[in-house]
Parts: sequence; structure tokens; C-alpha cells
Amino acid sequence: MKFRLLTYIILSFALTSCNGCSKSAQKFRNNKVENIPSKRELTTRERSTGKTIIKMEKRNGVYYVPVELNGAKMDFIFDTGAGIISISETEATFLMKQGTLTKDDIKGTAKFSDANGDISEGTIINLKTVKIGNIILRNIEASVVHNEIAPLLLGQSAFEQFGKISIDYKRGEITLE
Repeated sequence: MKFRLLTYIILSFALTSCNGCSKSAQKFRNNKVENIPSKRELTTRERSTGKTIIKMEKRNGVYYVPVELNGAKMDFIFDTGAGIISISETEATFLMKQGTLTKDDIKGTAKFSDANGDISEGTIINLKTVKIGNIILRNIEASVVHNEIAPLLLGQSAFEQFGKISIDYKRGEITLE
């Protein structure tokens, strides 16, 4: 069983080299991406009424926020420059082992330009749920960086679901509306 899972993971996420940097700029789709519905078709949002306030934690000069992907709790870097939610192969493997990321959630590949201008390839996946505070986003596009230690980035594929985002650095809070 373990060998089957490892084979599935390797086949699903064709390993490519990456210098470990974040995939925080623009995404370039190539012809390997197929059958990805438009964001209007994919995304829905559920939340309680009013504003949602999320506590940020500053570590080594970077702000982290708690997020749940498909039910798994993780700390993400709040990255307004990232075009898409980004996770490493480690988190993708974990979600697959939990059964919350399946073969059907793998949508294809795309090329990403990082903050340095380097371009590398990643795997595009569909996250069934992304929970930020009391807000649940459904069917959100994300990328898997082909690097086991790449940082978790909360990017624009999540932020664009909100009408307004306010950041209070003194209080260490993000307000989502």
C-alpha cells in the first residue's frame, strides 16, 4: 500500500527542480492544463454575517495566519503578492494521505514566475475548502510547488473572494469583509 501511494504521488506530481523560492508573482498556464472551469464556475463563499477578524503572528519578519485546507490546519504566510495559494509537495502528500486531496483534484500544470523573475513549473489543484476564520471558501485553485520545503503562501486566489481586506499591523489583525 505504501509503495502504491508513493507511486501515485510521484506520478501525480512530476518532480521538477525549484530553487525553494516562493511562487509569488504571475502564473503562466501552458498547454498541459486542461478542463479548468472559470473561477466564477468554481468558487463559492460561505460565512457568518459581518466582519471576520483574523489574528496574524509575526515570525522572522513575516506574517502568518491560520488557515484550514480541506480540514487540515496550517499556518500560511499572508502574501498579497502571491497570485495563487501555494503549498509544497509535503502538504499535498499529507492531504492525499488524509484522503482530502484526490486524483480528481489535480487539474494540470502551469508555469509560475517568482519574485526573482525565475520561471518554474507547478501542479494546479482544486482545494475543496479553504477556511479562514469563520469564512469557508469552496473550490479554490492552488498550486503545488515541486519542492518539499517551499513556504505556504495565502495568495490572491483566496483574497479576491472578499470585497475588502484591512490590515492592522499594530494589533496584528486582518479584517475580511
